[in-house]
Amino acid sequence: MTTQTLPNQTSTDPTLAVSESPKSGFYGTFGGAFIPEMLYPNVENLSKTYLQIIQSPDFEAAYQALLADYVGRPTPLYFSEKLSAAYRAQIFLKREDLNHTGAHKINNAIGQVLLAERLGKKRIIAETGAGQHGVATATACALRGIECVVYMGKIDVARQSPNVQRMRMLGAKVVAVESGSQTLKDATNEAIRDWISNPTDTHYVIGSVVGPHPFPDLVARFQAIISQEIRVQLQKQAGTALPNYVVACIGGGSNAAGAFYHFIKEPKVQLVGVEAAGLGIESGKTAASLAKGTLGIIHGCKTKLMQTKGGQIIEPHSISAGLDYPGIGPLHAHLFESGRGRFLSVTDEEALQAGLHLTRSEGILPALESAHALAALSKLELKREDIVVVNLSGRGDKDLNTYLENL
Repeated sequence: MTTQTLPNQTSTDPTLAVSESPKSGFYGTFGGAFIPEMLYPNVENLSKTYLQIIQSPDFEAAYQALLADYVGRPTPLYFSEKLSAAYRAQIFLKREDLNHTGAHKINNAIGQVLLAERLGKKRIIAETGAGQHGVATATACALRGIECVVYMGKIDVARQSPNVQRMRMLGAKVVAVESGSQTLKDATNEAIRDWISNPTDTHYVIGSVVGPHPFPDLVARFQAIISQEIRVQLQKQAGTALPNYVVACIGGGSNAAGAFYHFIKEPKVQLVGVEAAGLGIESGKTAASLAKGTLGIIHGCKTKLMQTKGGQIIEPHSISAGLDYPGIGPLHAHLFESGRGRFLSVTDEEALQAGLHLTRSEGILPALESAHALAALSKLELKREDIVVVNLSGRGDKDLNTYLENL
């Protein structure tokens, strides 16, 4: 199979804001579109039309109306007295867990399904790890009356059973992928194979800021509502639109891209991404792509990924299904390499304990993905006057069995 690339021109600006992503789709040396020949017309058409469509008044009005009246935005920015006392700083939680379907994923799913309608697509496919993107996509498809197929690794089907049942209840077909490690990477592989076989009538709703251009930019734009709201809410609650830190977990990186989006050009704001260390960075059982990765291509995108010297993917490990991915979005790889972002790693055990602490101190059960971001607070050298926003990207109902089995 021949692999083609869309015309590219590498950007060299280390402070490039995602809102100024070049038409080439590169962030520094990362990004691009390295795609099979049969997908070239589909991706090229999307690349040429997506900005025109999503920036049109008609689309914007429909999208914003659904965010407000269906998704339930804006989500609260909650000042946590207990966390603030524990970490001796001003800790705010951006409550994406209170969105309809329980995570930030619905922001992108609604947007992409509306986009697919305007592209004349009759069928939607998606990949999912933790199941939140699958649920969000199935929800948007049910709302708009569009066929939906969700690919999910067999292991994730077992550990995220509540979300699997929700997807099926919503009318989606859930395909359990049994190849490879049977997790998110393999679900993405199968979704891409489906898209190659059905390029004309099908739109692939990628759930993170990964994949070929324009998906990293497209998903980031739909998730940018998170940082847009943070600025307004923080100004009202703390008297400033700019926190000292924005902290978010990173697998592929969509919730972090959304939380960072409107702060990338603000040097006062430290952007802190938190990877899943799994059993430890040097354990061989980790999903910390920036800490352990090298430059390569995965799922149509040049980025940092965990691979052997021969270019074979090293299977990742995380207790969190949504972070169990061997690569990372090109924006985050660029923020890492340029030094604009700070990236930490948190083990399974640290995440479990952080999730338990928030549950018992504030009555908020976070997703295991979000628990990684919470655990990173202990790794920051915070001062009393520091304002810290942690993006609580999802709720932990889906992870309840995992919590109970491991604590």
